Amino acid sequence: MKNKDSFSGFHPLVNFLYFALVLAFSMFFMHPVSLALSLCCAVAYHVYLKGSRAVRFSLVYMLPMLLLAAVINPAFNHEGATILTYLPSGNPLTLESIFYGIAAAMMLVCVISWFACYTEVMTSDKFVYLFGRIIPALSLVLSMTLRFVPRFKAQLDVVREAQRSVGREGDNGSLPQRIKSAVTVLSILITWSLENAIETADSMRSRGYGLPGRTAFSIYRLDGRDRAALIWLIACGLYIAAGWATGGFFWRYYPTVKGAPPGAFPVSFQIVYLLLCLTPLVIDLREDRLWKQQTGGTL
Repeated sequence: MKNKDSFSGFHPLVNFLYFALVLAFSMFFMHPVSLALSLCCAVAYHVYLKGSRAVRFSLVYMLPMLLLAAVINPAFNHEGATILTYLPSGNPLTLESIFYGIAAAMMLVCVISWFACYTEVMTSDKFVYLFGRIIPALSLVLSMTLRFVPRFKAQLDVVREAQRSVGREGDNGSLPQRIKSAVTVLSILITWSLENAIETADSMRSRGYGLPGRTAFSIYRLDGRDRAALIWLIACGLYIAAGWATGGFFWRYYPTVKGAPPGAFPVSFQIVYLLLCLTPLVIDLREDRLWKQQTGGTL
């Protein structure tokens, strides 16, 4: 079941800053605790947004990708001082390469999960609102590209259903018949995409896109709630960046595993990082609780 996301109702600047922070930190922090916190929060938020579809996505795609990436690295990377055994090829299997493979796999799955949440929250109109005046051409191209992917998939389902209704199912028959059916579907989709691009260009031209002095309608206003969220995100981001600059997130895998010594400051950095990653979930759960109190327990 898909839940109502209150965090999506915040100003686009708040949404974009949040995902910029968590994605940047997820890609640069290789500390196992940081990776585990970010991964758990990303999966939890994705499940909150998409419900059972996110659970199926994590089990069918993310978990095998995690295991595959964790296995591939030790097979090709033989660095490390702790040799466990030797592979049939004669190369050593090291403990450090296993740890690094797991960490790299967690980072990959973590980033993909955050991007899955990003596509649900940061819609194309929000992106154009933020960057339409700064980089109008690039923002338009990115917005149309991100919007085209789900539309292309939806149109693919429509075409397949139409082909099936006239007895041209592509899943049955011999291999040449299935190839012919797939080519037919692809041809229909390409024609549809070209016609859609022409219609979009004509619509934009008729509305004066790109003309000097053109104004844009916007429903987004930066209120007190958004300002408080911005202050919170900036404060967390600065504190975490300071922790990274002082070595609070330091962790190496080669030649031996070594990380930042435990202490009050490294622990505080991880706690703030956890709070940053949990920000949307905390907001959503708080709003859900208030809604239940006001409506007598029904959503």
